[in-house]
Amino acid sequence: MSSDMTMADATASNVSGSTDLLQQYGCGPIHFTGTRDALYERHLMFDHVVDPTSVGPRERYEAVARSVRDVLSQRWLRTEQTYERENPKRVYYLSLEFLIGRSLANNVMNLLLDPVVARVADEKGIDWLALLEEEPDAGLGNGGLGRLAACFIDSMATMQIPAMGYGLRYEYGIFRQSLRDGWQQEQPDNWLRRPDPWEVARPQESVEITLGCSFEVRNGTFAAVPGRPSSLLGIPYDRPVIGYGGRTINTLRLWAAAAPHALDFQAFSAGDFVSALAERLSAESLTRVLYPDDSTSMGQGLRFVQEYFLVACSLADLVRRFRRTNPVDSPTDWRVLPDKVAVQLNDTHPSLTVSELMRILLDDAGLGWEEAWDLTRRTLAYTNHTLLPEALEKWPLPWFELLLPRHLEIILEINRRLLDEVRARFPGDEGRIERVSLIEEGGPRKIRMANLAIVGSHSTNGVAAIHSDLLRTVTVKDLAELYPERFSNKTNGVTPRRWLRLANPALSRCITDAIGDGWITDLSQLAKLTPLADDGAFQDAVREAKRAMKHRFVAWLASTNGIAVDPDTIFDCQIKRIHEYKRQLLNALRIVVLYNRMRQNPGLDMAPRTFFFAGKVAPAYRLAKVIIKFLNNLAAAIDDDPVVQGRLRVVFLPEYGVSLAEKLIPASDVSNQISTAGYEASGTSNMKFMMNGALTIGTRDGATIEMAQAAGEENFFLFGLTADQVSGSAGWYSPFWHHHNEPETRAALDLIFSDHFSRNEPGIFEPLRDALLTGGDRFMHLADLTAYLEADRRLLASYAAPRDWTRKVIMNIANSGRFSSDRTIAEYAAEIWDAKPCPVP
Repeated sequence: MSSDMTMADATASNVSGSTDLLQQYGCGPIHFTGTRDALYERHLMFDHVVDPTSVGPRERYEAVARSVRDVLSQRWLRTEQTYERENPKRVYYLSLEFLIGRSLANNVMNLLLDPVVARVADEKGIDWLALLEEEPDAGLGNGGLGRLAACFIDSMATMQIPAMGYGLRYEYGIFRQSLRDGWQQEQPDNWLRRPDPWEVARPQESVEITLGCSFEVRNGTFAAVPGRPSSLLGIPYDRPVIGYGGRTINTLRLWAAAAPHALDFQAFSAGDFVSALAERLSAESLTRVLYPDDSTSMGQGLRFVQEYFLVACSLADLVRRFRRTNPVDSPTDWRVLPDKVAVQLNDTHPSLTVSELMRILLDDAGLGWEEAWDLTRRTLAYTNHTLLPEALEKWPLPWFELLLPRHLEIILEINRRLLDEVRARFPGDEGRIERVSLIEEGGPRKIRMANLAIVGSHSTNGVAAIHSDLLRTVTVKDLAELYPERFSNKTNGVTPRRWLRLANPALSRCITDAIGDGWITDLSQLAKLTPLADDGAFQDAVREAKRAMKHRFVAWLASTNGIAVDPDTIFDCQIKRIHEYKRQLLNALRIVVLYNRMRQNPGLDMAPRTFFFAGKVAPAYRLAKVIIKFLNNLAAAIDDDPVVQGRLRVVFLPEYGVSLAEKLIPASDVSNQISTAGYEASGTSNMKFMMNGALTIGTRDGATIEMAQAAGEENFFLFGLTADQVSGSAGWYSPFWHHHNEPETRAALDLIFSDHFSRNEPGIFEPLRDALLTGGDRFMHLADLTAYLEADRRLLASYAAPRDWTRKVIMNIANSGRFSSDRTIAEYAAEIWDAKPCPVP
């Protein structure tokens, strides 16, 4: 990508109606030369010192990526210089996950360089799609929480909000998933095995944090040494976050852990090589893996220290920035902190921010308690992402005594004052006092991190209307009654740049041809499609776009996985983390019923379907692993049965991540959002499917409720118990009633437990019997199965009438505008952060 082929040509063609891109990206003291070997060719040869004619695809990818980074670098610097000069209020988004996916294509798109890169790739014989496959998905997240964080920082940059994301630089992602005999297998996801061309190490901006103990090697493992404090270095690695149009480029700062002293020279000289490296190994292990196995105390302890490391490094860094632009010469100068800094805690993981900021203000700034507490609460805000009690983190109090004794003192004092306040307002209500306390008694004492985050911040928000309501009225009811003004809803959203414009070029062109391209930064403009829902020509264009994306996915799947699927079948998808409450097992039961119907009536008229599943399971989650095994055995049995061949197909796609989602979602016809009502906080895959023209079959849960309200329930296939009905039936529900009284339910279960799907592995699915029958069916699969099948019947009837189906598709797309992360961030900025745009000239 020589600069004369990028900058000069972009200027001449005035790409996408933008201003002069040469001036925009050449905004610093270094001017683009215009020579043919200025960027891509230089990186191709000099980065690896190889003959350009002999380089492989990976080297070509790195050369292109570094060339793009060169183009954006001066704009990136100017963004930070603008913030330093203008001193606006800054937003700091703390999250243990940022599931950003691949960066090259997204960055090229947001810089408005797509036509230029396409032209250069053509002239230089670069296979652009193959080159994109050389980039691994960044192993920085697992699921919806991390993908939401990635969408949010994209929106903040696009909306010119001064912001920075803070996370951890995991050397390994959660794991790389493969299948062996239908079982999930986990291998290391070493996504940083090759250099990442997007990151910039900033060792000169490292921070040092202190723990209350140190570690030594005992019998081949690390053991804590109480009372001997130790230090860790947090080394920042920065990645550009490019707003659409390329004018604002914010930063995602990821922290890697290191030891202040990498080698104990005396121990090494004495021949004790392992102990000589103990400090380095214990430090670097901290950011080695995303989500250590928390089924063990060691894994939980590592997670606890990871959370503190993120908090301590990030607060040290943001306080350093605050002091650089707001000189603090006396304690009173700290009063402007909430006017210049907004910190958003993404779930409970960064809840230690409350005690860490109090420590800084009390011990380092010298403030009194009342003022430090006021500043802390006004600066911090908290987003809750779960209603599951087991997912609300609680950490053992002895861990604080060992690792963070000063934080424990602060938390206990916060709790003492909190309980005094509760006693004054609700005298004699000891039950309420126990429930709101930051300390969980009645066994090993634990710190309730959600309670700490709520008490120590000025804002707590849920992520969908139903979730926020249940959070206030059920999950933390007592705290919501204590601080009702702090609770609000901010329904999640996804960025339309990655999830529509980039992922679905066929539909994007179709939309732009109809209403222009303003929807890319204002998704509400999709409402202009509503009058076209019954327009025959537009319906044809939408169907053709879907067909094109299905064929693209089929070709990709065949070339990468060797799996052949029929693009003329209905693509019926459920792709998300495998968990009982998300009910992949309910979907499997539906398929078994349909399979039984065809076996009993081979001439049954039913549209051919391919059911896609994808998702990972935490390594210690045994039952969810059995569900994956069942899905794969179900797929094999259906493939081997000549009665249903060509009519039913089940495919489990391993290694689900952003890149797979970008390919499958645009190709999908049906989106399954079938969680037990009242359990899914929001969901974001539901929104991605909606804006890509897949119709939803689902329960009234999470944001699906709001999606159906926006597009009209007649354009959804909703079914099942409501959250109130689920809650109300908890005391008397019996799954055996459904087994005894619903013939198709009984037949499906009997087929499973007769080992029809496990003839060579008898009894392997007994855990499913325990979950669905003898264990009480906690997530009410059987209660919703018959209603699910009825919704499925309505879905097939609509699909059989193409004009009716396509009208529903268009109404879904036209009403997906509310579910842009731009809208969500606008609400955060106005209602929580009081943050304003700061345009970069």
